[in-house]
Amino acid sequence: MRSSLEKFGLIGSGIVIGVLVSLNISAWAEKNLSTQLPIDELRVFAEVFSKVKSDYVEPVEDKKLINEALTGMLQGLDPHSTFMDADAYKDLQAGTQGEFGGLGIEVAMEDGLVKVVTPIEDSPAYSAG
Repeated sequence: MRSSLEKFGLIGSGIVIGVLVSLNISAWAEKNLSTQLPIDELRVFAEVFSKVKSDYVEPVEDKKLINEALTGMLQGLDPHSTFMDADAYKDLQAGTQGEFGGLGIEVAMEDGLVKVVTPIEDSPAYSAG
């Protein structure tokens, strides 16, 4: 038989472990509550999605609807945010890495016109001045 002191130690250890585990679970649950999905809003999105799929004038692919919704969501945040699907992102990566050809100028749109902003270093435009 175990002594009373041994039993007390085991019970005390069990209580401490139980408290620590419940605190950890509580902290995890609280963290997950703050990142939960807005179910009601997503339900509305699903209803609109379904309505467009069933009643729109012509058939619309799911991927197109989702991509357009994501594009609109990010455009609504600010003029600098944009959504790119995997193909567009891959094209962007290819266009912004490695070697480039052409004149080597940075351009921007201003009042509906193309404006040369600056030449890019080590390019023909940079060499020409």
